Amino acid sequence: MTSEQAVSKPLRVWVDADACPKGAKDQLVKFALKRGLEVVMVAGQAISKPAFACVKLIVVPSGPDAADDYLVEHAVPGELVICSDVPLADRLVKNGVSALDPRGKEFDQGNMGERLALRNLFTDLREQGQASGGQGAYGDKDKQAFANALDRILTRLSRYKGF
Repeated sequence: MTSEQAVSKPLRVWVDADACPKGAKDQLVKFALKRGLEVVMVAGQAISKPAFACVKLIVVPSGPDAADDYLVEHAVPGELVICSDVPLADRLVKNGVSALDPRGKEFDQGNMGERLALRNLFTDLREQGQASGGQGAYGDKDKQAFANALDRILTRLSRYKGF
């Protein structure tokens, strides 16, 4: 691939779409339209997709971790995956792929150990009946944190790709 071909290819952002809040997907589409990104939503079931050419939907066969496996197999360094699944993010980061949760927290080599440990602790507490539920409703503060982190990461990845 020549440097001209690399520059003309849009930056790709993948989304683990089954669990991604609508507010984060909407924010991502706004960024895609503004910055000329390609968005690929991966889901284990049919979901509604924004009617823009820059957004694609891939429905994978159902099965445990089918969407996660697809993302790990197809996302490459220099691309971004939006996901809230910590074990998936760990697999992506180990492959050199950037990962961001819909609440604006970036996954990276420096925080994966802590994020996995916390996830495992809360899973154990829920299984023992000592904790319940998950994260709260996705609100304006989450949307803003996501937009800020998304802007920062896309700027970094654009420099990485030579845009």
